[in-house]
Amino acid sequence: MEVLIFAVAAITTTTAMTAAETVNFDDMKSGAAPPGWTATQTGSGTAKWAIEKDESAPSKPNVLKQSGQATFPVCIKSDTNLKEGFVEVKFKPVAGKEDQAGGVIWRVQDANNY
Repeated sequence: MEVLIFAVAAITTTTAMTAAETVNFDDMKSGAAPPGWTATQTGSGTAKWAIEKDESAPSKPNVLKQSGQATFPVCIKSDTNLKEGFVEVKFKPVAGKEDQAGGVIWRVQDANNY
């Protein structure tokens, strides 16, 4: 089983004005995917995305955890449009034999097109 835990901090900067957004899961209800996110996967299997408490979270108490088994689990933040900015994300792989990895995807259309 592959398990991936991550916390997200996103900073957006535009040329005309500066706007910053920090995203974390600390005030969200445990047990379900965060509102405004699409929890899915590419390929076979079933991804299971949920907010969970984790004492090692960068900002306590919650993280977004993927605990299902899927070829490529994907969780997409639906309302984000980034131009001339940067994204900082922290990942914590805790299990898995085939692929203990995480990353940021760009130009997302859906779970199969990015």
